[in-house]
Amino acid sequence: MEPLFSGKDLKKLIIPLIFEQALAITVGMADTMMISSVGEAAVSGVSLVDMINMLMFNIMAALATGGAVVTSQCLGARRKEDARKSAKQLLYTVIFAGTLLGIAVILIRKPMLRLFFGSIEADVMENALIYLTISALSFPFLAVYNACAALFRSMGNSQITLKVSILINLINVTGNAVCIFGLHMGAAGVAIPSLISRAVGGIVLYFLLKNPSLDICFLKEPFHLDFTLIKKILYIGIPSGIENGIFQLGRVLVVSIISGFGTMQIAANGVANNLDSVGCLIGNALNLAMITVIGQCVGAGDEKQIRFYTKKLLLITYIPTIIVNSILFLNLNWILDLYGLAPETTELTRILVYIHNGCACLLWPMAFTFPNMLRACNDVRYTMVVSIASMFIFRIGFSYLIGACLGYGAIGVWIAMVLDWICRITCFILRYISGKWRKLAGLT
Repeated sequence: MEPLFSGKDLKKLIIPLIFEQALAITVGMADTMMISSVGEAAVSGVSLVDMINMLMFNIMAALATGGAVVTSQCLGARRKEDARKSAKQLLYTVIFAGTLLGIAVILIRKPMLRLFFGSIEADVMENALIYLTISALSFPFLAVYNACAALFRSMGNSQITLKVSILINLINVTGNAVCIFGLHMGAAGVAIPSLISRAVGGIVLYFLLKNPSLDICFLKEPFHLDFTLIKKILYIGIPSGIENGIFQLGRVLVVSIISGFGTMQIAANGVANNLDSVGCLIGNALNLAMITVIGQCVGAGDEKQIRFYTKKLLLITYIPTIIVNSILFLNLNWILDLYGLAPETTELTRILVYIHNGCACLLWPMAFTFPNMLRACNDVRYTMVVSIASMFIFRIGFSYLIGACLGYGAIGVWIAMVLDWICRITCFILRYISGKWRKLAGLT
């Protein structure tokens, strides 16, 4: 068979994804700066709720991934009608899941905050409740946005998602500025623009997908649940959702370990996390591309192209990741000066960045981009079990052992994180070599 993706096709898919990831990071930093002007209670309330939001967002993103795999496989098999039917079932599934999650969070919002964060101060709790309630109202819209964006990526069209992402982020940033600085709405001033922007994003992408000329579109048909297709979507989405949800929970537990090391180490860890996201920006974009490309190769039943594009996408991930992190290292001194940290905190931050971003150049693509090849081949249970087991044993267990028991503090926690990556890579490579994914992909 002739190649499913030319070099031009890959550029059209990957470059907008990179800009979309960069935009998300930049806007996130702008949001943080604006809410910081309101006061510590608002900042604390928003930051605590963001941990819960990330948990919910990852669950919805996992369902979208399940739909993207199914539709990509249908497109690869040249079954456009089945791709369109699966798209409609994905829409029904995410609307139901997003609505259910939103209602559940609103109903148990206060006990949930107490469970996760214990007894927090009254003003922090007030801000957290406001922000969480409004955020929960946006879950159905966010679910639709994620699903529709995943469907466009399945068609190799990430330019549309980039344009809509620019639109919703402009709405978000402008709304934050007006509501926080102009209307002095505090935590609600961050939440309401997010709600509006997510609603706009979901609605715009939904109507764009009603275009019948697209390979994947929402067919005009009576409401009908196809449980066979929904089961296929959930087969990919549920394990991915469990994996992503537990991973976020693990991050909360790791932060709780670091919080016992003192204010200086907490601050260094927070700043280093900001810089880490820059170093992994390319990898996060290629994670999405891997699902689309390999999914279509699986649908076409072409093992040779699966292996070829896996290697090619990994190479595309490695080279820019090394370049971006090298530039970050060369400019690290003046970047750290912007944060105005104490000398001791600055030095610790520098060490953490060197550990993460230095090792990321060699390990991150194989630990996080490569397993998406297995997921696109329907090998989702294995990746889920490996990721969860590795996180609990190394990222959490060894964080406590090296960081707390051996006294290495945050440095020990980040060393444990690298051990987690090595474990993942070892297991994923062994799985690839074993060829068991071939049976799940229907190649044998």
